[in-house]
Amino acid sequence: MRVPLSWLREYVDLPATETGRDVQAKLISAGLEVETVEHLGADLKGPLVVGQVLTIEELEGFKKPIRFCTVNVGQANGTGEPQEIVCGARNFAVGDKVVVVLPGATLPGGFSISARKTYGKTSHGMICSSDELGMGDDGTHGIIVLPPETEVGKDAIELLELVDEVLDIAVTANRGDCLSIRGVARETAIAYGLPLRDPALLDVPGPNAYGYPVKIADPTGCDRFTARTVTGLSAEAPSPIWLQRRLQKVGMRPISLAVDVTNYVMMELGQPLHAYDRSLVQGTIGVRRAQEGEKIVTLDGTERKLHAEDLVITDDRGPIGLAGVMGGANTEIADHDAAANGGNATSDVVIEAAHFDQVSIARTARRHKLSSEASRRFERGVDPQAAAAAAQRTVDLLVLLAGGTAEAGVTEISAPSAPHTISVPADHPDKVAGVEYGRETVVRRLQEVGCDVYGQDELIVTVPSWRPDLDDINDLAEEVIRLEGYENLPSTLPRPPAGRGLTSRQRLHRRVGRALAGAGYVEALNYPFVGEQVFDQLGLDADDPARRVVRLVNPLSDEEPALRTSLLPGLLAALRRNDGRGAHDLALFETGLVFHPRDEQRVAADLPVDRRPSEDDLAALSAALPDQPRHVAVVLAGAREQAGWWGKGRPADWADAVESARTIAREARAELGVRKGQYGPWHPGRCAELFVTVVGEERVVGHAGELHPRVLKTLGLPARTCAMELDLDALERVGDDIPQAPGISTFPVATQDVALVVDAFVPASEVEAALREGAGELLESIRLFDVYDNAEQLGEGRKSLAYALRFRAKDRTLTVDEASAARDAAVALAGERVGAVLRS
Repeated sequence: MRVPLSWLREYVDLPATETGRDVQAKLISAGLEVETVEHLGADLKGPLVVGQVLTIEELEGFKKPIRFCTVNVGQANGTGEPQEIVCGARNFAVGDKVVVVLPGATLPGGFSISARKTYGKTSHGMICSSDELGMGDDGTHGIIVLPPETEVGKDAIELLELVDEVLDIAVTANRGDCLSIRGVARETAIAYGLPLRDPALLDVPGPNAYGYPVKIADPTGCDRFTARTVTGLSAEAPSPIWLQRRLQKVGMRPISLAVDVTNYVMMELGQPLHAYDRSLVQGTIGVRRAQEGEKIVTLDGTERKLHAEDLVITDDRGPIGLAGVMGGANTEIADHDAAANGGNATSDVVIEAAHFDQVSIARTARRHKLSSEASRRFERGVDPQAAAAAAQRTVDLLVLLAGGTAEAGVTEISAPSAPHTISVPADHPDKVAGVEYGRETVVRRLQEVGCDVYGQDELIVTVPSWRPDLDDINDLAEEVIRLEGYENLPSTLPRPPAGRGLTSRQRLHRRVGRALAGAGYVEALNYPFVGEQVFDQLGLDADDPARRVVRLVNPLSDEEPALRTSLLPGLLAALRRNDGRGAHDLALFETGLVFHPRDEQRVAADLPVDRRPSEDDLAALSAALPDQPRHVAVVLAGAREQAGWWGKGRPADWADAVESARTIAREARAELGVRKGQYGPWHPGRCAELFVTVVGEERVVGHAGELHPRVLKTLGLPARTCAMELDLDALERVGDDIPQAPGISTFPVATQDVALVVDAFVPASEVEAALREGAGELLESIRLFDVYDNAEQLGEGRKSLAYALRFRAKDRTLTVDEASAARDAAVALAGERVGAVLRS
């Protein structure tokens, strides 16, 4: 929100010595985020005056049209003689009043003006455009042509209000009242302790039966609608300079008088308005939900297909506007330029000032990707009581500036509503802030923001209509605290009880991150939002539990309205982006929460602010939240080991994904089982199922391997991309949080190698499990070091697995016979379990 200081001073009598920087400091202290203070005309230096064009001579022989003009600038040049000026613009004629900068002046940007010879003539100054004066967009980008009644020789710096300071305020979503000069003026008046001249305090006539007919079919979407009619508008009446300049300073482009007036009142009072050409409105104006598939052409010339939840303004033909967002082209106001092109200028208008539901307007604006100044305000909350005053202000300005006549009829439809009241203990802000404000201070501060306050120890507070964000007692406490000054809050450090440190979950999280980083993975943090179409892209079954998602009530993007149930969508998107930007050798990981809805929906209670929540409070809060286990996932593509003088290198494959799971399990000090599996996005022949054993029962905690080619094609991923995802919380539950020191034996190790031939479909993990069980307690470790599948030597459909077995006893040196016996027992059990035979 851009706020000119000159406009702000109309409603608050700021000291003349106060600068924009001073006001910025005050508003920041009061909790508003004033980002910058723009100094308009800071480097502008006169003489800059009003001139009248006397003659125009067209110069020929140049590549572009050039005109040699004489301009009457009165006594501003010290001689009274006409000023000779060369100009290339074409949008002015003899007799027009223009803005002239004379030699010795300086324009914005440090551009000094002097007499100079150009195009065979000497130009003594310039005829100025709005761009050259730093005025902003006026829609023409040509020479400024002033009204005929403007006095020749008048100081144009003062006339055009070129010197000013503009505060640029980043208005937060809860402070819709500050998207207006009125709202910022109220905050300024409070900050300085000065009275406010409220521009909404107008004499407004009551509703009567003669107003324009209006019918509200959806009082929930539109709880207030005011309509006023003004007739006999002059088609030739332009927007006055002061009105155009104020619009330009707040960042809006002047269009035509009727439209400019509605925009001006919106910026002044915060109430969006719309003006309809009365001759183009057919019958009763209505407000209803759109019918699915209805269409409307909005003022930007775009035809839009409406959704059944869209709130629309209608007449007897159908929709004539998207309520609270943008009007329709079929009732657009036409100015005198349109009349000059064969149309009819609007002379009679119907003014709409309505109050619409915040959520409905926000969803419509997002659905149609059509954010407007009106929708921005309705989304954040508009004062419903300001509608009648805004309509009256618009009518007054149109009558004053366009010579119109206000019809006596006033339409005002409003749904019955009671003021919002909150009961709050008088000492509640003291408890929240840890500062003793006292009842008098609390009452005074709440009254300053517009609240009506009654009571002694228990205050009954009636919230003002322009502050819909004040919803509970803590909102009221925040108002007191911010107005008393956040900087005045004492700095107190929390005193945690002794013995508190990281939880076991936090320690595991850190260990896993360090281990994966040490293994060459790069952490990539992603947003936890997904669209449900990603589950189809990953090939999940229709009944897969991962498809049950938690939907957000107010998502950041309509394309991603749900919380993730897997880390893979975000990680794979990050891998795709990096691969598309030339980084082809990738190993990424992420640890984070996934979200699963609970079967029973609960509502979280408000937590206390004057003490630490109890364990019961925290348990109740957790029960109302979705189930949020922590997962860890990795994705790999390209080379896992780079080629160089040391060797050929190798690409990442499914085994790297499985090894990352084993790395994580070691950090969790958990026994992780690996077996052949098949699930969703993974290749059915290259997918490992990861499991742990809990009380004798195996539980699947993740999958790893190479992704399915169909998934790679759908998501645009590199060939042979691999991935792993694991439930980290499940590993923590079966792991040992207390590190165990490794046993160091003083006795030598006995190594025995065995090569076993098995059917090709037998998983190596089953062979290893049989060997481990058969070898008994003397087995210290087992490692697969070779896989061989020559059909000529082994037979069709057979493979050879070679294992290194390490045997060691804790209390003696093993003999050769003991080691061999353990090896033979292991081989025998493998033969019994999986049909393994020793390779000859």
